[in-house]
Amino acid sequence: MTTELFRDDAYLKECEATVVSVNDRGGIVLDRTVFYPTGGGQPGDSGVLLMEDGSEVPIATTVKGDGPDEIVHVPAEGASGPTPGQPVVARIDWDRRYRHMRMHSAMHVLCSVVKCGVTGGQVGTEKSRLDFDIGDATLDKEQIQTEVSRVIAEDKGLAARWVTDEEMKSNPELVRTMSVARPRGSGKVRLMEIEGVDLQACGGTHVNRTGEIGAIRVGKIENKGKRNRRVNIHLES
Repeated sequence: MTTELFRDDAYLKECEATVVSVNDRGGIVLDRTVFYPTGGGQPGDSGVLLMEDGSEVPIATTVKGDGPDEIVHVPAEGASGPTPGQPVVARIDWDRRYRHMRMHSAMHVLCSVVKCGVTGGQVGTEKSRLDFDIGDATLDKEQIQTEVSRVIAEDKGLAARWVTDEEMKSNPELVRTMSVARPRGSGKVRLMEIEGVDLQACGGTHVNRTGEIGAIRVGKIENKGKRNRRVNIHLES
């Protein structure tokens, strides 16, 4: 089991940890980490593991392991990793992570503006997208831009909270992505709330306030089928 420090504080840039195991592909499992693993459309963190002798193990990405609470740090190709029992300092590429945080929060703002089911999405450092099942509705790019910019400018607070499996079962609308099964089985589900704007199940990393997102440009709205539209958004800085 890996303690997921990023769940409670997405702004942690590094932590001390101990190597629990190294799998047959060289993936490194720590007892605790600040590295977010690929999931929910958000890429896994990259960064370094700092060794006691001053050397560094570059981490190319982070993924979920075989167990439900196992996180695997994947070294860059050719890098030699630590051995079980060794202490390390796990340090993320903060600039990359923070852009993912800004983008992921922006996508939740977009969800609050486009009130349709989500069929897919992907977080990026420069460009992100959400796919919507719009049914008979139409999307107005300028209106979306205006509403997204307004919520960002209002500097709304974001905060995570938890509900039980039973509460989640009673509120299926909290899962916005139509192709994703309702989270259950762990006893509790993490929700991300934008104050007075949006509430949905999410395990990703987010900024504390919408004002941190910065300027967002709504890009091309692509036709992905009779009912599906892809809305692209871009970070302006």
